[in-house]
Amino acid sequence: MEAKKQAARIQTSILNPYEKKALVWLAERMPAWVNSDMLTFVGFLGACIIAAGYALSNLGLNWLWLASFGFLVNWFGDSLDGSLARVRNTQRKIYGFYIDHNVDVINETIMIIGVGLSPLVNLTFTMAVLVNYLMLSVYVYINCHLKGEMRLTYGGLGPTEFRLIVVIVNTLFIYIPWLSNWKQSVTLFHNDFTVGIFDYIAVAVAAILLVMFIVSFFKDARYFAKIDPPKNFEK
Repeated sequence: MEAKKQAARIQTSILNPYEKKALVWLAERMPAWVNSDMLTFVGFLGACIIAAGYALSNLGLNWLWLASFGFLVNWFGDSLDGSLARVRNTQRKIYGFYIDHNVDVINETIMIIGVGLSPLVNLTFTMAVLVNYLMLSVYVYINCHLKGEMRLTYGGLGPTEFRLIVVIVNTLFIYIPWLSNWKQSVTLFHNDFTVGIFDYIAVAVAAILLVMFIVSFFKDARYFAKIDPPKNFEK
């Protein structure tokens, strides 16, 4: 199979400069028997821990500590697998791209469904987050093919920042009871919902993802229209 040029990674998040140094430091100290596939599996395991923590929070909000720990495990595996390959110069550009991004989609699906199984947010709203996330992912992968760039951050925020924000929200819900106890009834599209603060957060995240997708879609549509203009039809 013909070797393919690796897409440029656009990573301009707030924590990126510090995270890159930390990941290189960790990669240089990984035991020789640890490889990137193992770390990818660790990231997947972290996603499962996150889902379990949220589902178990039906038994008590202290289970959110398990979900927060899962975010740490997920970050460690998901962020370090590629860094380890780059530090060791053992990149497998085709296989690595295929495994990494397919597992990313699986992980996000598991995590978001897990959140929807918690008592904190309605599953309907988490599904809206998942759908909009997958739409944005498809956009990113199409651009990776057409433009040769992989955009990982938007508005200065990337996966690491989102993980950190969710961990902070989890902690607030554990220590401030009224955040989880506050509920109100809302009618949406002739359906009645009992919503809490986490529901509004989910709706806001879904809306932000949708706006990011729409704005990016039309921006790049204009770009592609310029470099691939319509052709005159001749009989």
